[in-house]
Amino acid sequence: MAKRDYYEVLGVSKGASKDEIKKAYRKLSKKYHPDINKEEGSDEKFKEISEAYEVLSDDNKRAQYDQFGHSGPQGGFGQGFGGQDFSGFGGAGFEDIFSSFFGGAQRQRDPNAPRRGDDLQYTMTVTFEEAVFGTKKEISIRKEVTCHTCDGEGAKPGTKKKTCSYCNGAGHVSVEQNTILGRVRTEQVCPECNGSGETFDEPCPTCHGKGTEMKNVKLEVTVPEGVDNDQQIRLSGQGGPGENGGPAGDLFVVFRVKPSDKFKRDGDDIIYHHDIGFAQAALGDEVKIPTLNGHVMLTIPEGTQTGKQFRLKGKGIKNVHGYGYGDLFVNIRVQTPTRLNDRQREILKEFAEASGETIQEQPSNFKDKARRFFKGE
Repeated sequence: MAKRDYYEVLGVSKGASKDEIKKAYRKLSKKYHPDINKEEGSDEKFKEISEAYEVLSDDNKRAQYDQFGHSGPQGGFGQGFGGQDFSGFGGAGFEDIFSSFFGGAQRQRDPNAPRRGDDLQYTMTVTFEEAVFGTKKEISIRKEVTCHTCDGEGAKPGTKKKTCSYCNGAGHVSVEQNTILGRVRTEQVCPECNGSGETFDEPCPTCHGKGTEMKNVKLEVTVPEGVDNDQQIRLSGQGGPGENGGPAGDLFVVFRVKPSDKFKRDGDDIIYHHDIGFAQAALGDEVKIPTLNGHVMLTIPEGTQTGKQFRLKGKGIKNVHGYGYGDLFVNIRVQTPTRLNDRQREILKEFAEASGETIQEQPSNFKDKARRFFKGE
């Protein structure tokens, strides 16, 4: 059975942030955990959810999955979920994952540690010609950036920060909860200072204490020569802003290529259909064929049939990785005339007689048809 899309498994969009993916995973894993959900199939569902989270929570694995799908560049994702071992869930142990149901997983992470920003995705539509020859295009993307007023501090400029009185500057607080395992003490990110260990008297009037704001950002994107549908490029550092001095995430630009009116693309190869007349096919000819870089003359041999294919080496699309050029394939279609004048009809009759063919002439109008009918012809 084919694997479901990881984003579909977690119920999130392809542009979901890491926080949205984590929230979706926690909700689903709590619902389908075998120790809680005894319904048939819950263990398989739990493994599927865990496998999806393991890939989408890791920046590198997610980028590879977005580009290659389930196959992956080295043969696939999620190979470690074939048995009943639940020890590997996105790098955390069973105890960590189970405790996350009650908010305890945050004790494993320093809330003040630098954190990388979220990766973002932008879909760019380009014409066939732009994809073939490459170009530069400007895009406008709405994304979260460091607040220009407070420079990411969250506090109103000129005001002072102070140690959080709720957590005494620790950035986390201890919480006791009654669970199915009994009374459990866990550590959670401080809700007052959001893990920073500091608060301020007045929040920034622009970002309201968040430290970031939404802005439309213009970027110049280089469309690689030879790019194809669903291929992507990475713009390093153009994703979401990092936290606590962490680096910004990356922006992935995914390309959608419009089809050509003239050529059909097949990887780096292109296909062109060329129509020739009956006489050209029988006697042979030289015809002008369009390519990506002007026209070339193609020799049509005597007796060419419909479906005959000619290959023009190196006349295709440049490989996006620089591995040479594809080919241009010309498919011939012989057009049978649908209307003949008297001279053309006589010539074809003579041709048929010379070829030993017997042609039963068809009546050309209603009067001829009626005459033949009553004569029994």
